[in-house]
Amino acid sequence: MKEQCYFSATKRHFYRITKTVTIMATVHNILKAKGGEIFSISPDTPVYHALELMVEKNVSSLLITEEEKLVGIFTERDYARKVVLKGKSSKDTQIKEIMTKDLIIVSPASTIDDCMQLMTGKFIRHLPVIENDKLVGIISIGDVVRQIIEDQKSIIGHMQQYIAGN
Repeated sequence: MKEQCYFSATKRHFYRITKTVTIMATVHNILKAKGGEIFSISPDTPVYHALELMVEKNVSSLLITEEEKLVGIFTERDYARKVVLKGKSSKDTQIKEIMTKDLIIVSPASTIDDCMQLMTGKFIRHLPVIENDKLVGIISIGDVVRQIIEDQKSIIGHMQQYIAGN
């Protein structure tokens, strides 16, 4: 939020007229707040090792990279649907056999609203972030919801100040 103040003088009284300009939060804001740590593995990694890393790092997805290029994503949902329910072995299955290859990506300039629409419309929980053909991060639905809550708290605070005459 950015405030622009204008003053009006009538009959020697000054009135403060405040116009609030909303600045939409972007993916950049989320990455800045959470840090740019990226957890990735190669396509040849056994699913079991990927799961161990996910538990160790307390994440629900890993990006799959090959020669520093993003080639896929592996999520808890992939594991449940493509390994467990198909009776495959986590130790004998490689990530490349089950990873999601058709990625939906965003840029740091993407708005939070755009990300929410993508995630809810495509039923996905993670969005890799690419800038100038380089992987710069990943955001989750939880990150997006946290940002929306922070934005709403800020708007409510500004409204309360306005109502109180501050």
